[in-house]
Amino acid sequence: MGIEIIVGIVCLVVGAGIAYAVLAGQSNSKVKTAQAQVESAQLEADRITTEAAHQAETAKKEAVLEAKEQVLAIKQASEAEEKKRKGELSSMESRIMQREESLDRRNEALDRRDHQLSSLQGQLDKRKVDLDALEAKHTSELERIAGLSSEEAHTELLDRVRAESVREEAQILRESEQNVRAQADKTAREIISTAIQRCAADQAGEITVTSVHIPSDDLKGRIIGREGRNIRTFEQVSGVSLVIDDTPETVILSSFDPVRRETARVALENLIADGRIHPARIEELYKKAEALVNERVREAGEQAAFDAGIHDLHPELVKTLGALRYRTSFGQNVLTHSIQVSALCGIMASELGLDETPAKRAGLLHDLGKAIDHEVEGPHAVIGAELARRYGERPEIVHAIEAHHADVDPDTVLDVLVQAADAISAARPGARRESAENYIKRLEKLEEISNAHDGVERTYAMQAGRELHVMVEPEKISDAQATVLAHDIAKQIEDEMEYPGQVRVVVIRESRAIGVAK
Repeated sequence: MGIEIIVGIVCLVVGAGIAYAVLAGQSNSKVKTAQAQVESAQLEADRITTEAAHQAETAKKEAVLEAKEQVLAIKQASEAEEKKRKGELSSMESRIMQREESLDRRNEALDRRDHQLSSLQGQLDKRKVDLDALEAKHTSELERIAGLSSEEAHTELLDRVRAESVREEAQILRESEQNVRAQADKTAREIISTAIQRCAADQAGEITVTSVHIPSDDLKGRIIGREGRNIRTFEQVSGVSLVIDDTPETVILSSFDPVRRETARVALENLIADGRIHPARIEELYKKAEALVNERVREAGEQAAFDAGIHDLHPELVKTLGALRYRTSFGQNVLTHSIQVSALCGIMASELGLDETPAKRAGLLHDLGKAIDHEVEGPHAVIGAELARRYGERPEIVHAIEAHHADVDPDTVLDVLVQAADAISAARPGARRESAENYIKRLEKLEEISNAHDGVERTYAMQAGRELHVMVEPEKISDAQATVLAHDIAKQIEDEMEYPGQVRVVVIRESRAIGVAK
């Protein structure tokens, strides 16, 4: 085993030597080849380096040449620009010199003018002093010749100017009124006459019912009851005062609420017809009468809205409108008046080419406040407008209600239509009546307003207060002043009084000259 191992080792060593010899031969061959390639590459590198150096030298020379050309071009351009700027500066200096010379000449001219003005101002001051002295001398001479002082002459001149202005004012008033009337009267008459003809409703003036007829005076004691218990119960339940006096077969009902008064009237008539008059029966029949009157009120409101063609009113407005059935104004039934105003508004709106529906609605609701004006303080127009606003009426309808008696200024055509229709309905012959006391007071107020003006001699109210004849003193009031006086009196009547229709003011200036032949 040891010999075999030695032999193997020897073989291994011999093989390794052989292999090394073979590999060494191959390596020498490759080294020679590589050296040859390196030498060739070295030669190629030297050639490339030489060519690159030559090309770099050429490019450098070209770049230097190009840079010199650019420097030359820039230098030439800068020299040209500098030459141009020098020319501009020279031109500017020349213009500045010219302006300075011009300013110097102007300053010299201004100095000469200033000197001349100073001289002229001195001359003017001297002349003003001379003129003031001359004016004072002339004024003194004029005062001596005229026999009037300057203050008296001034006053006389003002009087003349004032008189002339009054004449001109009167002339302007007459011309303005004539022009306006010429343009508006014809159209207004046609529209109003058409509306009145198409709304020829009967005028049935109603008087508020305040008395109840009884079959005999014996019933008065039964109505009063033992120790007044029946009448006290009736007044407590109804809220109406029951007046029993010496008037034969008549009992008087007194209340500011027309619906409540009507309910009391129906209840009292039913009590008299029933014959059983005692507190329990009074309460029972009053409740029945109240239900009956409320139903009549509702039906009256619905019928009025139907007649006017208005179908979307709030139920509370319908109820309040129906209450106007028992309300009168100067003897005219307010519900009938409202229906008529609605119709007139619709007709006039149609003639003017406007929408009829809002006009009819505003006309129907314009006196709504009269149904509750005994419960709420204030003008009925304002009360009605607030009520309509509360129940959702449109602003233009509310404003027309509020403006129909000028509690607020009218500012739309609808406002003016309601005012005109209200005046037409109230002023128609037989539409309204007033008490003798109110009639006398109105005439006295008209005469009082007229007589308060200077130059008025006496006044006569004519045609039930619809025309006022004013007699003036001719030596105090001229024809021009008479025109102004008529306008002033009419304006004062409009501002201070309430009246149906219109009042015509006629100023009469009469002068007489009498001669006697002997």
